[in-house]
Amino acid sequence: MNNNIGQLYTIAGKKKRHIIGLMSGTSLDGLDVALCEIEGHGVDTKLTLKNFVTKKYSPGFKADIREVFSKNEVSLATLTLLNEWIGERHAEIVNLCLREWNILKEQVDLIASHGQTIYHAPKHLHHIDKFGNGTLQIGDGDHIAMRTGIVTISDFRQKHIAAGGEGAPLAAYGDYLLFKEKDTNIILLNIGGISNLTYLPAEGHIFSTDIGPGNTMMDAWTQENFSGMSFDENAFIARAGTVNEALLAALKDHEMIQLPFPKTTGPELFNMDYLRAAQKSTHTTAISIHDTMATLNKFTADLICDAINELTKNKAKTKIYISGGGMYNILLMEHLIKDIRNATIDSTAEKNIDPDAKEAILFAILANECIAGEAATFSNLGKNFPAVSMGKISFPR
Repeated sequence: MNNNIGQLYTIAGKKKRHIIGLMSGTSLDGLDVALCEIEGHGVDTKLTLKNFVTKKYSPGFKADIREVFSKNEVSLATLTLLNEWIGERHAEIVNLCLREWNILKEQVDLIASHGQTIYHAPKHLHHIDKFGNGTLQIGDGDHIAMRTGIVTISDFRQKHIAAGGEGAPLAAYGDYLLFKEKDTNIILLNIGGISNLTYLPAEGHIFSTDIGPGNTMMDAWTQENFSGMSFDENAFIARAGTVNEALLAALKDHEMIQLPFPKTTGPELFNMDYLRAAQKSTHTTAISIHDTMATLNKFTADLICDAINELTKNKAKTKIYISGGGMYNILLMEHLIKDIRNATIDSTAEKNIDPDAKEAILFAILANECIAGEAATFSNLGKNFPAVSMGKISFPR
């Protein structure tokens, strides 16, 4: 037997596995690194978060990614080089974390790397008849494995597409294993660059869906208008403005927003071009920076509230557990608390899951299922939820 296969066999047979989950989102804040202890698999999964940190990206790192991020035309040479380069940088961050945590690489069984999403292209956005759904994450897993000496599982989204899904959001798989309750309707709301949710009803099929923009348009507007600022901290900019109702209505007027759940989207749609088109159609290009931010904040909030209120309508009271950077936007949260009906809102910390670490944790869960689980665990769970094991395996030698 090949030694690498033997190593996988040993890892799969362990009672507990130590897996580092890596997540780098569309906000480009940094790399989330979550060291998880995972016992069992499937519905018997038990997880303990042992260490977590977000290693912030330097301005230069962000600038390099933005050269190819969510653009229709990029330098093919730059994109090719960044694939390996980001993998190497992520490996360096893992090695740094292990030194800081005083943990040997031999004590870690697997790395689960989401990679850096560069472009997400579901068919309902690209409208090219001969092509299906597509997505691209870079940050090569072989380079991570070689530089860390740890078996690495990466590129999770391609199997989901190959099995008929859109490649996103994948959170539902981990959400189902960690948060499902027998007699309660649960919504896991994540507000990152894009807002998305997983719906875990007490009865019936679960599903996971993108909703619309989370922080992505607010962040882009901040970066365009305030030098040195990457996001609207404490909603300072939005609070100084007033919602422009005409602009808000135009922002909501898009076919993607009207599509039924589940659906996926990304910064490929919700970006500054989208905002400028809405401004032009409503003759609001001259309104203040602060009024525009207040309107973008309300746009994000309204789409989330509309989605959740539709799900909770005529249902027993629902529990919402929130995660992602948007939960720290005070004004956004005020909108949600005011306008979401028939539901309570808490952080995922109420379920002993650090909300900042949640997405990295979920990819550690997917890696655990890839090695030790059964795809049948996810059978018959609903539309856009193919029962598959996801991830490509890279060996360190």
